[in-house]
Amino acid sequence: MDAELIAPCGMNCHICNAYLAFKNNIKSVGIRTPYCIGCRPRDKNCAFLKKRCDLLQNGQVKYCYECKEFPCKRLQHIDNRYRNQYRMSMIENLEYIKENGIRYFLTKEAERWKCPDCGDTICCHNGICYNCGLDILRKKVKIHGWGDD
Repeated sequence: MDAELIAPCGMNCHICNAYLAFKNNIKSVGIRTPYCIGCRPRDKNCAFLKKRCDLLQNGQVKYCYECKEFPCKRLQHIDNRYRNQYRMSMIENLEYIKENGIRYFLTKEAERWKCPDCGDTICCHNGICYNCGLDILRKKVKIHGWGDD
């Protein structure tokens, strides 16, 4: 886990489908899915909120919890979706970082999303390890119609 992969909104890009696809170069094994190197490395600050937040657009905050409106309605909306669909909360992530620091957060996240079989990272979007679960991922990609078959 890397602090540069924690977006201002609290998203841990390291557990995202598009980042894990990039990190594990799954296109090289014939699985097509979007690639992303993370919000901060792309200089996006936050793919979810930046376009609607002056503080993020102008680089005035590193994390959304630094804002007096935290958590804003936009963050609450995306957080609700991620809580319900992907078993993670951006707001909880930010509150943990604020209280305990980024280093402890990264340690906690590494343990939480650790693949029990190989020790690599499990994706929050689908629960698959992109290191040892490629057969499962390949099947899901074909079922959902965004593969390259």
